Amino acid sequence: MLIAETFVSLQGEGMLAGVPSFFIRTSGCNLRCGWCDSRYTSWEPEGERVPVDELIGRARGGGLRHVVVTGGEPLLQREIGALTSALRESGFHLTIETAGTVAPEVVCDLLSVSPKTSCSDPAGRWSERHRRLRSDLAPLRLLLQRHPDFQLKFVIREAGDLEDVRGLLGRLDGVPCDRVLLMPEGRTADEVRQRAPMVAALCLGAGFRYTPRLHLDLFGGGRGV
Repeated sequence: MLIAETFVSLQGEGMLAGVPSFFIRTSGCNLRCGWCDSRYTSWEPEGERVPVDELIGRARGGGLRHVVVTGGEPLLQREIGALTSALRESGFHLTIETAGTVAPEVVCDLLSVSPKTSCSDPAGRWSERHRRLRSDLAPLRLLLQRHPDFQLKFVIREAGDLEDVRGLLGRLDGVPCDRVLLMPEGRTADEVRQRAPMVAALCLGAGFRYTPRLHLDLFGGGRGV
């Protein structure tokens, strides 16, 4: 698999925020979000080829129960099914982070999907492809059917983004409000703090959950956090 990095940290976002976890970050993505905070896995993908067996060994060496497979877009990796099966067989609790634009067969304990809305659209030559991929919800519907334990995390830049979120949810089948999480967009803790009150107010009004971004608050972002 093409791997950008592996590391131990606290889960920064979502229902398991704060849980010590071993992270496997794949490299390569089919989207090009304008605000991407891991451009070394998307716009300018970096990494090395690492066999599945070695990744399992690294995860065991981390000494933690929880493993997070993230990216980039990990579901693009040809070996993703083999990796997730091996992690499950090794007794780990597994979270997969995905944008939900592809739907290969995988196993996980928590499917963490970050559907992209119009606030993610880039300028330039990637814009049309990005919009087309993020607008196709067929893979996401299939993933949600297969994985009933899921969360949907939406990045919010401004209050108007809530209409995009509601529009997308309206195209899905009865997603419970407690499975929908809103988080402030930002590449730094300061940027997140500036948007946090607005996002919290949206959550209160819509009945959605607010998710922090602890890795930015605690470690300042960047690689290996």
